[in-house]
Amino acid sequence: MADHTEIARATAAGTVVMICGPTAAGKSGLALALAEETGGVIINADSMQLYRDLRVLTARPGETEMARAPHRLYGVMDGAERASVASWLAMAAEAVAAARQDSALPIIVGGTGLYFHAAIHGIAPIPDVPQDIHAECVQQLAKQGGTAFRATLAGLDPVTADRLHDGDSQRLVRAMGVARATGRPISDWQAEPHHGAIGCLPLRIAMMPPRDELYHAIDRRFETMMTDGATDEVAALSARGLDPSLPVMKAIGVREIMAMLAGEIAPELAVEQASRDTRRYAKRQMTWIRNNFNAELAFSEKQMERNIQKIFAILSKSG
Repeated sequence: MADHTEIARATAAGTVVMICGPTAAGKSGLALALAEETGGVIINADSMQLYRDLRVLTARPGETEMARAPHRLYGVMDGAERASVASWLAMAAEAVAAARQDSALPIIVGGTGLYFHAAIHGIAPIPDVPQDIHAECVQQLAKQGGTAFRATLAGLDPVTADRLHDGDSQRLVRAMGVARATGRPISDWQAEPHHGAIGCLPLRIAMMPPRDELYHAIDRRFETMMTDGATDEVAALSARGLDPSLPVMKAIGVREIMAMLAGEIAPELAVEQASRDTRRYAKRQMTWIRNNFNAELAFSEKQMERNIQKIFAILSKSG
């Protein structure tokens, strides 16, 4: 059991629990257990769970879970909006400050590595790209294809072009837009002093299940999503006629379910392809966590119960 006096001291000292892991790793379950035991506030750090349009497909906590502990930044943006690291950081900083005001332990949980990096280190002062330039870059990518587009980007920003792959459309477009709008490569901007980090003492926890267990959980989860309403969500999203370059339109499973609804592929193939893409995404998430997150604790969902006591012990020392 947690010592609430020690938890309050840790919160007052600026401790923020950060739980990062790949999709389907059990992060939300750990966050909820900690929040219930400590009186904490759960703050979302998953870029897709920010959007209200796809509760099932992005595996947002359900109403039952949301009622058991305060949850912040879930379903707070419309699909027609474009979330960014900067916008998330501003909202997260506000949520952390509000939790501290209430003497509640902030618990940031998600799988978007760039959000955690920004929370700890801040972000570079990259100017916004005008919408018309962004749209032109999207059209250019669609016309040229990833390989040729990246080659064009290399003429403006060889550093960024070298580290991105041809299929990373969002970052390729972002880099091209910044170079065109500012006359400087995004790699130059990223080298500038960072700002906006959430002032805190981070307790970093990585949920890292064995790969075969994770992949099995991913496959089961997507099959369940299809029967729990994901198809209806995507149908409603498709009916809105949104810009296909918007982040919400690129959520894993949207493309496959839209193709299924159009009669282009069978339901079984939609599940197979979306599960495959999710497994690939989870692999990239785990690679980022191993190389960048520097977790104080790393364990799987099966080890959660005994490791919660370790978390309480660390929190007590930090207070």
